[in-house]
Amino acid sequence: MEVRSIVLAPGQTYELRLTGRGARGYVWTWQVGGDADAVSVTEAAGAAQGEAPPLPGATVERVYLVRGRGAGGRARVRFAQVRPPYPQEAPYDEFLLEVEVSDRPSGPGGTGTSGTGGA
Repeated sequence: MEVRSIVLAPGQTYELRLTGRGARGYVWTWQVGGDADAVSVTEAAGAAQGEAPPLPGATVERVYLVRGRGAGGRARVRFAQVRPPYPQEAPYDEFLLEVEVSDRPSGPGGTGTSGTGGA
């Protein structure tokens, strides 16, 4: 499992890119732990207009936007790649994003910053 730590300012967004395996029945899910009010997580819209659909069986990159909400908060966002029909199976892949929301962000993280995770 990959672990990444970032610092965001309130209102600042971090773009996380994870490799999808939808053709094999896997989807990415996420859970926010710690100070759940410190961040919000959304999945970005699908493929750009005019972009060809992926070939059958191809992997597809998924984009998630993590936005800092309240300064002083710390959250852990655990992404897990699972097959919903088989909840007893262990995740195929996992990614942990540790987020600190601060009035003084430092290091990588923020609008336009992206990371690629997944195998």
